[in-house]
Amino acid sequence: MTSRRQIPWGNVVLLLVLAALLTTAYRILVLQYASNALSEQGHVGQPNYVPGSAISRPNAQYDHRPDHHRALRPLGLQQGGIDDKNLPNEQTHPVPAVQAPPSSQGTPQSNNRRPFSQPLPVDPRPPTKLIRNAPGWSIMENVYMSNGTLYIITNDPSEWPKPVFIINVALPLGHGEESDRMREPTSQTISFITPAEAETRWGDRIWDVEDWTFMINDAPQHLNHYYHFVAETFFGLWMTYSSMDPKIDVRGNTELPAPARILFAHHQDHEWRDYSKFNHWVLHGVFPSLSTESAEDWDGRTSMTSSNSASTPSKAFRFTNLVLADRSSSMRGSICPGKTNRIASEAWEVVKSINSRWWWEPVRRSVLRFAGVDKAVADLPVMWDGMWTEGVDPVADNSAVTTASQKMPVVISYIVRTGPRRSLIAEDHRNLVQALTELCATKGWELNIVHAEKLSREEQVQVAAKTTITLGVHGNGLTHLVWMPTTPLSTVIEIFVPGGFATDYEWTARTLGIRHFAIWNDTAYTHPNAPKVDYPEGFQGDQIPAHGPSIARLIQDRVEGRI
Repeated sequence: MTSRRQIPWGNVVLLLVLAALLTTAYRILVLQYASNALSEQGHVGQPNYVPGSAISRPNAQYDHRPDHHRALRPLGLQQGGIDDKNLPNEQTHPVPAVQAPPSSQGTPQSNNRRPFSQPLPVDPRPPTKLIRNAPGWSIMENVYMSNGTLYIITNDPSEWPKPVFIINVALPLGHGEESDRMREPTSQTISFITPAEAETRWGDRIWDVEDWTFMINDAPQHLNHYYHFVAETFFGLWMTYSSMDPKIDVRGNTELPAPARILFAHHQDHEWRDYSKFNHWVLHGVFPSLSTESAEDWDGRTSMTSSNSASTPSKAFRFTNLVLADRSSSMRGSICPGKTNRIASEAWEVVKSINSRWWWEPVRRSVLRFAGVDKAVADLPVMWDGMWTEGVDPVADNSAVTTASQKMPVVISYIVRTGPRRSLIAEDHRNLVQALTELCATKGWELNIVHAEKLSREEQVQVAAKTTITLGVHGNGLTHLVWMPTTPLSTVIEIFVPGGFATDYEWTARTLGIRHFAIWNDTAYTHPNAPKVDYPEGFQGDQIPAHGPSIARLIQDRVEGRI
């Protein structure tokens, strides 16, 4: 009887398992080598920050090629956006091939590898650097925060502005000396310490908050209003930050990276969002990757950096790049209080000789693109680029205005206000609509009677983006002037109760290069002969007069270059 030979299946299974383990180990080694090789060539991980540079890292919308091959794009612009055809020609740069790891040397190690949970080396601790300051507006590097206090590391505090012009105690603005005194910064608000004192206080217990941070130190008083947030605080933040790139062009191309976060140190989420939901919509339309931190987050950072006992010594966060806005500090300047009454005017006084003529275009174009505005409409300012570059002020040049009306469509948008606050006498409203309708029918101009409450946010921005003349009663709807094209013809006509005047939209319009007229019934006023600020009886009422035929004549004279 022939016997069969038994197969040792246990040994076979063991050999197969060992082979699989060896194969997996080899693949891991190869992948590890490839990852490290790419990291050393700048294709894996984030590019290094160069202290003192306006470009801390590429914008999230930029491609990750070496700096000299990276095309500039407007903020928020992806491939196929409104300006994509105007970008410089680009060549492809393939990633170099990864070679096999040398058998005798093992896997090369990247020079910047470190344990994930440990802080970056901060010895010596970089001193704080002031890049720009105007009352209420500061750009700084290496600002330290511990237990809710901002720390400035410097050997010479006398080289810095007075703390009151940097940051104040975040209390609501009031009137009188007592209110001013209560908001003065204390050592719990901001403190100047030497590098030696910083070492004693924190040692190496410092954690970096990397990239650009926009911080708003206001009390919850104004920001839940579309104008005060978008056209005042955010307007001033971007105005200040854009001074880091004086070569922003008419298409909004910039080297500035988008901020990584915006910090509302004393606002809960609902306290900075407006009822029309424009604040949040604009913020993330411009900066899609932006994270927001509220008062709860700031309180958390405060708590986790405080020292509760000897076993839990204090720590600090280091904000590597910070743009700080403080409304109270702006109110202590020489331009805002009693003159412009606009907090961003303090920043403008400092940066207007530095900033590009088109400093606002990266924001405006990002919002227009987010609203689905056609490229041709977004490009309306392009044809006038040369005039401003050559030092001519087209807004004050009547021949330029006449040329503009011949080269581009004339679009008039009347923003209607209804209800009990700041609205026209009903009959005057009807007569104004009739006068505007007849004028536009005669001249072949486009007329939009805008009831904002009936339009989506996208539709409202689409109207503003093509409008050459905006008019309406003083109110929130005029904030849309910031999305208008900057051309010689661009004009804002603001209707007040006779004797009343406010600079909110007048200053903002003029700063953007847009002509502004204030209307008292049948009389127009413009800079430098604008009325004095006043809020007489009836300013907030629903019986504001407006002589329609006079306003129609003003518009015709403006378009035809007579004023």
